[in-house]
Amino acid sequence: MLRYIGKDYDGAPFQLFGRAHLAALTLVALVIGSFFLVRLVPGQEIRTAIRFGLAAVLILNEMTWHVWNLKTGQWNVKTMLPLHLCSLFVILSAVMLVTRSYQIYEFAFFLGIGGAAQALLTPDAGKYGYPHLRFFQVIISHGAIVAAAAYMTVVEGYRPYWTSLLHVLVGANLYLLLVGLINWRLGSNYLFIAHKPETPSLIDLLGPWPWYILSIEVFSFVVFLLLYLPFAIRDWLA
Repeated sequence: MLRYIGKDYDGAPFQLFGRAHLAALTLVALVIGSFFLVRLVPGQEIRTAIRFGLAAVLILNEMTWHVWNLKTGQWNVKTMLPLHLCSLFVILSAVMLVTRSYQIYEFAFFLGIGGAAQALLTPDAGKYGYPHLRFFQVIISHGAIVAAAAYMTVVEGYRPYWTSLLHVLVGANLYLLLVGLINWRLGSNYLFIAHKPETPSLIDLLGPWPWYILSIEVFSFVVFLLLYLPFAIRDWLA
């Protein structure tokens, strides 16, 4: 049992789009798909329980990640502060679910779904394949971020607007500047703007540093437009 929670894992490494990865992606898709059934259930009791339950999953899973890093001697301020988008949206998504904040939802819809979906497709699991704790932690974390924004959209009836897109673009770039200053002071690589991540990701296709940062801006804007497209079509047909 200890081999599946330890730092020095000698089992099978994470395999991108291997059977375990595909099974995890399918499970996340099924959970999100179930929200369309939840929407049909009358009353608020079940909806409230799901919102608070999903918030608890986000926080407990993140706590597990920090405790594991502390116990294995890997926790440090250069890598473990909640400054990466997905780490940030673990916290923000939990707050959104509990408070039903629309202001957070605007950012969670575009940045949470956009960032976490990419991380689900190319998880930063390193050598930790199924059934190591890290495999489950990374899938649960990013899957729950996507599920949180999807839940508020499908069940609670929230939706983004063109103004939401403007808020996110301005807010994201201000945050980028803030994290850039923190990276400069700490020598860290939060948001991967100091250099590319060590594990394979979509960033590898976006050119060398620092030009890939501009590529990420363009790519993100395209993703945001695609996420907004269903709502734009519905508004146009209304």
